[in-house]
Amino acid sequence: MKKVICVVEDEKAINDLVAQYLKKEGYEVRSYYTYEEASEHVSDDDVHLWILDIMLDDKSGFDLIEEIRLQGRDIPVIFMSARDKEFDRIIGLEKGSDDYITKPFSPKELVLRVNNVIKRVYKNDNNRILIDGYELDEEQRKVFAGSDEIDLTTKEFDLLMMFIKNKGIAFSRDKILENVWEENYYGSDRVVDDTLRRLRKKLPNLNIHTIYGYGYRLG
Repeated sequence: MKKVICVVEDEKAINDLVAQYLKKEGYEVRSYYTYEEASEHVSDDDVHLWILDIMLDDKSGFDLIEEIRLQGRDIPVIFMSARDKEFDRIIGLEKGSDDYITKPFSPKELVLRVNNVIKRVYKNDNNRILIDGYELDEEQRKVFAGSDEIDLTTKEFDLLMMFIKNKGIAFSRDKILENVWEENYYGSDRVVDDTLRRLRKKLPNLNIHTIYGYGYRLG
């Protein structure tokens, strides 16, 4: 799942340049050119970071960060400014910014600063697994399709993790029973087919192949 970054900058050339570099880095970028336009989106709940120009028509990035903070989510903010003044940096820090960069700046430097903030704030997200368009948090035993969480039973999740950790390996039904249901299970191996059918219904893009007469393989 791509991290979403909102760029608020009234100079179109700078806004477009920043967006171009961030997109190359793999981020989803939403560009806003006025305070009013950006203000309409401060409550968007899928944003991971804001990049704010301090001078925005008749208001400022300082006003905008206050709106962002009122939403109750501690979303990281980086300020951009043509003014290299200690006073602006202090105000930015007091209002809860995570970094400050002075124009003119190297787009590559901005990307590095963004990467550092993202890694620091979302370090737990690095433990997530991406597979066939889905995102898995093994520690919390959660599965996401975009921002939507998909409810899986204990065995559905265990079966999914078995395939993910052994991608490309074919498993017989007996071997799946042994790995997921363990040796104390005495029911029919049809439970494998039934659980997998439910898993495929919940995760239709999951690339699990049926090996007829034998079992299943992911990838």
